[in-house]
Amino acid sequence: MRTTVGIIGAGPAGLLLARLLHNAGIDSVVLESRDRAYVERRQRAGILEQGTADVLRAAGAGERMDREGLRHDGIELRFDRTRHRVDFPGLTGGRSVMVYAQTEVCKDLIALQLREGGPLLFEAEALAVEDAGTDAPRIRFRHEGREDVLECSYVVGCDGFWGVARKAIPAALTQVFERTYPFGWLGILADVPPSHDELVYARHDRGFALLSMRSPAVSRLYLQVPDGTDPGAWGDEEIWDELERRFETDDDWYLQRGPITQKTVTPMRSYVHEPMRHGRLFLAGDAAHIVPPTGAKGLNLAAGDVVTFARALVHQQETGSPELLDAYSQTCLRRVWQAERFSYDMTTLLHRAPGATAFEDRLQLARLERITSSRAAETDLAEGYTGFPFG
Repeated sequence: MRTTVGIIGAGPAGLLLARLLHNAGIDSVVLESRDRAYVERRQRAGILEQGTADVLRAAGAGERMDREGLRHDGIELRFDRTRHRVDFPGLTGGRSVMVYAQTEVCKDLIALQLREGGPLLFEAEALAVEDAGTDAPRIRFRHEGREDVLECSYVVGCDGFWGVARKAIPAALTQVFERTYPFGWLGILADVPPSHDELVYARHDRGFALLSMRSPAVSRLYLQVPDGTDPGAWGDEEIWDELERRFETDDDWYLQRGPITQKTVTPMRSYVHEPMRHGRLFLAGDAAHIVPPTGAKGLNLAAGDVVTFARALVHQQETGSPELLDAYSQTCLRRVWQAERFSYDMTTLLHRAPGATAFEDRLQLARLERITSSRAAETDLAEGYTGFPFG
């Protein structure tokens, strides 16, 4: 097999890249190790920045998002039993975010790819990227019980932290930056309407809590828990009781309870791999960087990566200049590090570290009070949350 761009991974990054390339008249092949059903039910992110939503619309993949997604014009910060709303459009010149689950983004992009795009091979396991430093990289993969080779002009690794793409970059050329946090998120899905019409980020002495949603009828909620927590160790009523404690306010707001359909624990880490390019191999999404979910940046960073690559490749084909492709890693990393900074700030602002002192607790409250009393500080948060520019 031969194609211009070989894409490893059919998550939102790989699928969006395939769509952008198709619209630009550039052929690609997508290799995905899992089956279609797995990809379409894999629960991950649910917040789309303004820029990500705009890209999906421009790519022809925004119709169902605009019909079924939930536009949010703000979030609520909750601390010391008080509530403060951050007004995104009023602080950013009109920007907002969209609540639309990654599973739904993938469904939309898969349907478009199968109907209009190039080959999308499910249960096609990438085994290795070969000759990445040459003008003729290859992806060795296994599909339908036999090994095959995809010859490419370019390879884009959208295959996550555990994928093969990053391993093709020589260790002597790489630098890794990472931080592991001593807590995680116990997340639940519950068949109950959300108790607030926007996301609520709560800082409490017992730990962080987040009220989110997947739809008008399904709530998504999170509790800060110690790293390594077994989700099965928490009973349903115990979870609801703890959520009530952490969301408590001095007004008449209350938390609606309902049947819990899923419990998971998400570890928290920050990770950046530099560079994001080696020869004709380009890394995108979790293959190159991971952020703690507090800032809702993971999927959006991946979208920014593939938009940057697609623009650079189109530029090269139209002008003959490799300038933008050569700058891919530096261009992406500027945005990546701003998102890492924002996610770290949100995480340390709202989570109580094990063994935190009274001094550290008061610093957190002082930071929150600064945000809620200063338009400049509040604007910085709103600009970061709604998204940094692509490219």
